[in-house]
Amino acid sequence: MNDFPLITAHTGCMGTPDNSVESARAGLSLGADIIEDDIRVTRDGVLVLSHDDRVVLADGRIASLSRLTLQELNEGLAAPIVRLETVLDLLVGGAGQARMNLDLKTDDCVEPVMALIRRRDIADRVLLTGCEYGRAVRANDADGGIAKLLNVDIGRFRTSVYAEAARTACEEALHAGCFGLNVPYQLALPELLALASDRGLSVFVWTVGEAQEMRKYAELGVRSITTRDVATLLRVKQGWHDEGAKRI
Repeated sequence: MNDFPLITAHTGCMGTPDNSVESARAGLSLGADIIEDDIRVTRDGVLVLSHDDRVVLADGRIASLSRLTLQELNEGLAAPIVRLETVLDLLVGGAGQARMNLDLKTDDCVEPVMALIRRRDIADRVLLTGCEYGRAVRANDADGGIAKLLNVDIGRFRTSVYAEAARTACEEALHAGCFGLNVPYQLALPELLALASDRGLSVFVWTVGEAQEMRKYAELGVRSITTRDVATLLRVKQGWHDEGAKRI
């Protein structure tokens, strides 16, 4: 029986707002192994939590996050945007050893994120995703010692023979210094798991919502399952362990 995968709490887990302090607290309080947030950088170089560059200001105007300073953002938004360091404080200051998945949304995030990790000496508490091949190479050039996953090229899987796309993903991951692949769960077939395993690569899957699917991918041997429903994945994990105990 495989070890049960790591539990990654998707941003916005358990019905909380995406990229919020509440989401991070929910994931940590439930005992997730990893909490995920989307990372962008303001015009003045501050790392913040946001999926999109487009922001809607309190007066209804549309603005670009990357073109505003943190002060301008917070003056214009209905509520202050969350800084990455705020969530890192929760993570590092807590009792557990959870890690944070920093989903980098732009190339401009790479150097500021690396600088923050080095300054706070938290390389062992974070991993990077959001890195398709070019961004993964850039991250590796900036600091090859920071753990990162290659986000597979979904388009290639849709337009190429599956086996070829899987092999290319593994080759790109190794070339870019990634320790594994970040894969939408629908693309994580046994062939990809076998190819990755042969090359010493882990496979992380996202975003799984149903208990039956969670169990399926645990049985396939993925290293992590990302979900918004952390409580259900925890129940699947408990059942998994109960079954294992009966076999002893």
